[in-house]
Amino acid sequence: MGQCREIRCEDIAATVARLCVQACTLLPEPVRELLEGACETEPFPPARETLQLICHNADVARERCMPICQDTGMAVVYAEVGQDAHICGGLLEDAVNEGVRRGYTDGYLRKSVVRDPIRRGNTGDNTPAVLHVRLVAGDRLRLTVAPKGFGSENMSRLCMLTPVQGLEGVKDFVVETARLAGANPCPPMMLGVGVGGTFERVAELARLHGVSMTEIALAWLIHKGAIPVAGATKLSHVEGAARATALTLTEEEVAYLEACYMPHPLVGVMAQNTQETADRPKVWSQSTPKA
Repeated sequence: MGQCREIRCEDIAATVARLCVQACTLLPEPVRELLEGACETEPFPPARETLQLICHNADVARERCMPICQDTGMAVVYAEVGQDAHICGGLLEDAVNEGVRRGYTDGYLRKSVVRDPIRRGNTGDNTPAVLHVRLVAGDRLRLTVAPKGFGSENMSRLCMLTPVQGLEGVKDFVVETARLAGANPCPPMMLGVGVGGTFERVAELARLHGVSMTEIALAWLIHKGAIPVAGATKLSHVEGAARATALTLTEEEVAYLEACYMPHPLVGVMAQNTQETADRPKVWSQSTPKA
């Protein structure tokens, strides 16, 4: 049996603190390239100018080590922990929160987390963080910090649809969400749609694959044998749908998305509306005794 590799909580805290500052001040290069491409192809002058200002803002933030946006969000931390790694000197969660505390304080980042959603009261250091832990092979610890801005989070919506609503229900919900959001989300606005599982799990797989949540949702539908009809109003929507056909989710990832849903037998009218029960009497065709 091999020896475990020790990882100190102090090193974890220092790393998380550094990542918090970097995540809020450095725009990832792939995102920057997409914004620059949009600047070149955007035909509407006001929109093109807005994209140019966003790119300039990112340059200033990088040069001066200042936040890209005044909303530095809630710290979401992903930890891939090797099963042969031993965290010493404390608990992983405490070390992560200490790192967030240092990063948001020393980096002069806005602290937005409250103690209670009803009673409010700012915690003063942007803790606690949202921590996702995943056990992997090996003896290393991989940390990813992805602050979730509240300007976009406030526009997020979740909905549990009934089976009879089907794909049309999904479309109606997406259109309604976009209509209600209007111009409120922080630009540039990117619409992500996740179907099945939970919002967090769709977002997590999208991050791991480096694609949009829409592409994850479409890839899941294709995996299940469905032929999704994706609406598109821009070339990027068509390109995203095309990329989804080449995205293969593993059986483990599909199971991860579906883990929060427990299938159950249909009951009532829905149970009688199947091919197997086509010749049987239906509840809606039977007379109801009068009181």
